[in-house]
Amino acid sequence: MTTSTRRRKKAAPKTFKAAYNILKTNAAELQQQDEPDIDNLMTTVEESISAYRVCEARINAVQEALDAAFAEETSSSTDS
Repeated sequence: MTTSTRRRKKAAPKTFKAAYNILKTNAAELQQQDEPDIDNLMTTVEESISAYRVCEARINAVQEALDAAFAEETSSSTDS
């Protein structure tokens, strides 16, 4: 009889910080393994992709907000 060591897939993170922590944790776990944990690899990859997408979306949103803020600042300073 074999026992499964599969981890349950976690819910997608809601914040950049939570997503970033998942990426850091998963990266550290993968680096510390002497042998790949094939039973949990797909779960780790799926969690990491989900977390990456949250981080990417937040970074893009901040970049867009900064671009808009600088564009407004530039246009208002040239209107003077």
